[in-house]
This record gives sequence, structure tokens and C-alpha cells, in this order.
Amino acid sequence: MLVSLLGLGDSLYLTVQHLTGQSVKCTVTNGCSAVLSSSYASFAGIPTASFGALAYFLAFSLATLAAFGYDRARLGLALVVAPMLLTTLGLLYVQAFVLHAFCEFCLLSAATTITLTVLALIGWFTLPRTSGHSTAD
Repeated sequence: MLVSLLGLGDSLYLTVQHLTGQSVKCTVTNGCSAVLSSSYASFAGIPTASFGALAYFLAFSLATLAAFGYDRARLGLALVVAPMLLTTLGLLYVQAFVLHAFCEFCLLSAATTITLTVLALIGWFTLPRTSGHSTAD
């Protein structure tokens, strides 16, 4: 849950900056402006980061439900995290091989998504299934 909140905060920050026209200052990398002003920073006029914010909110909600024993939430979390990972890998490819620039906020989001994927896999394969919430939710 905490990891998804980190991703949510990062994505909301980038979304607000995009919508208000503010520039994002990078302190670790120097490619934020190149990445965040590229055509990949929005899709159909909607900031790409806002899709991330929605995905992180869903991940947080499902992780919370899963922590309280709702088995269907674990499946839902897997169904949310899988496309997040694929999108992350695609956007990392774009930064590395198309734009030749990296945004530290985007890298934080990538690390967060990869961590969520690992945690979801660990939870899926190691945590026992509960029987009380799986059929009549």
C-alpha cells in the first residue's frame, strides 16, 4: 500500500505540473524537460502521468482490500499491475532509445511500478488464500 502511495504522489505531482504549465526541475538527471515536453507526455490531450495516478490509486485500493483478506482483490491487483509494468517498460524504452533523456520522476515511477510488481508476485505466490471473502464479496 505504501509503495502505491509513493507512486500516486509522484504521478499527481507530474499531472498537476503538466496541467498548470509549470516546468519540473530535476536535481539528479538533466532530461526532465526533454521527457516531459515530448509527445509521449500526453495521450489524447491527457497527461500520461494522470493515467499513472489512476493506476496507482487502483493499486492502493486493491492492495488495501487484499491486506484485509479479499482474495479477488489480489487478482485485481495483478490485473492492474501487469499493464502498469508493460507501460513502464515501454516508457523506459522511449526515454533510453527514442528521447535519449531521462526524467528522475519518471524513473521513480518506474522503480515504484517494478517494486509493486515484485510485491504483488510475492503476495500472489506466498500468502495463503482466505476462504471467508472469496465467494460472497
